[in-house]
Amino acid sequence: MFKKAKQSRVFQDVVEQIQDAIINGKLEPGTKLPPERELKDRFNTSRGTLREALRVLEQKGLIEIKLGVTGGAIVKRIDAEPIVESLALLIRSGGVSLEHLAEFRIKIEGSLVELAATRATKKDIEKLESIYNQAKAFFEKNDWENFLKTDEKAHTYIGTMTRNPVFQFVQKSIHDNIHQYYEEYLPMNKQRTLENLTDFEKIIDAMKANDAKTASEIMMDHVKRFSDKMQEKINNNSK
Repeated sequence: MFKKAKQSRVFQDVVEQIQDAIINGKLEPGTKLPPERELKDRFNTSRGTLREALRVLEQKGLIEIKLGVTGGAIVKRIDAEPIVESLALLIRSGGVSLEHLAEFRIKIEGSLVELAATRATKKDIEKLESIYNQAKAFFEKNDWENFLKTDEKAHTYIGTMTRNPVFQFVQKSIHDNIHQYYEEYLPMNKQRTLENLTDFEKIIDAMKANDAKTASEIMMDHVKRFSDKMQEKINNNSK
């Protein structure tokens, strides 16, 4: 499967050969790569170069390196986990401003909800109603922390309803991390949580009525209102 690496760019060639074998399906998920000594000989490279190439492949999420006698480099199933983690770190580090997130969410989540409403099955809407009822129960207990976690679950599930993995991954990575902004700039209280819950209910009603356009408009208005409130708090703090 592998051939001697081009000595002019040996490190890059090792990475590309193994990567291509995984992407093309020659190496399936769960497959264990040959031992280091064998790989080193096949690529005609040093152990140090080979190990560095394997580390790069691990960082890309293509392999998992397990230690021990039964360990080795195991091929992973390709997914968006590395992208999700990178986006999560970017949000947590403050590398993405609240204004950037709001702009992105108004444009994207509006379209995302419209698509989800168009493709929603009866089972999807029942699941969304179940999440809504969980959120309502936490609202009635004044449990803001679990309310926000349930709200996060709702947004993530709407991403799942699109049947589009790109939307799903982006939606999950944003809503797994966005609530740090609420904690800092817009702590939940009875009034704000009720407003959130009401918007959630309206979106479900629009989906039940097969009114994707209205569901989209409600989501865009929802994101803008809450983002504006947080931005106002930021502006007041900076004065």
